[in-house]
Amino acid sequence: MLIAPLALTTPIAAFNGGMFVKPDLSVIEQRVLQADLIEPAMETMRKHGLDCWIYRGTDWFVRDRHGPHVDREEWTVKFPPTVVPNFQGLTNDVAKLVGVSDDLDAVQRCEPAVREQFGAGVCTKQSCPTRDTSVTAARSQPYYLDVTHPDANKGYVVRRLSEWLDIPIAEIATIGDMPNDISMFEKSGISIAMGQAGDEVKSAATYTTSSSEEEGFAKAVEDFVLKNAS
Repeated sequence: MLIAPLALTTPIAAFNGGMFVKPDLSVIEQRVLQADLIEPAMETMRKHGLDCWIYRGTDWFVRDRHGPHVDREEWTVKFPPTVVPNFQGLTNDVAKLVGVSDDLDAVQRCEPAVREQFGAGVCTKQSCPTRDTSVTAARSQPYYLDVTHPDANKGYVVRRLSEWLDIPIAEIATIGDMPNDISMFEKSGISIAMGQAGDEVKSAATYTTSSSEEEGFAKAVEDFVLKNAS
């Protein structure tokens, strides 16, 4: 829904860096979760009361057509999910597993539980050492817990795009508001937290702008990107 309005021509990162695609959505590269990790991760999510979604390539699978945030996600991404009775046969080539709940405390508790389950330990940043880790787990929204390949995080996105576009990391600016944005903050020259971000995210950023409701993104570009470029 953004490619045409913004006339994008550069590679696009999806699933927190689990997949990179061209503007025509053809896949450049992808990193998928180990198949034998999917069911254990989903079981941990279920124990915390979270619904589960699976993304494979450009396909999105759910069990409940109108479960928590399914309609909202469909409106956002502009395509419907595929509804399945179970995820049997869908655990290969999973780019992203998502736990979803309106119990925000449950989502927050599930995050360190999944990290600890797969060797990441209890850590407040996505930049925790990953050599003994099987997954990356971080909230992309207060109600979403994203589980991806250990190398699929937004810090990797910054580094990979820097290589492809031949732009030094020191000249890259990033803007975000959620814990999964911290890793890209650490890999960019300038990082800007949105006004609605939590303290953990703000403390990791170079600057803080106003909230989305107060044109924070535009203000960030004007105050911290364009002025630094002039």
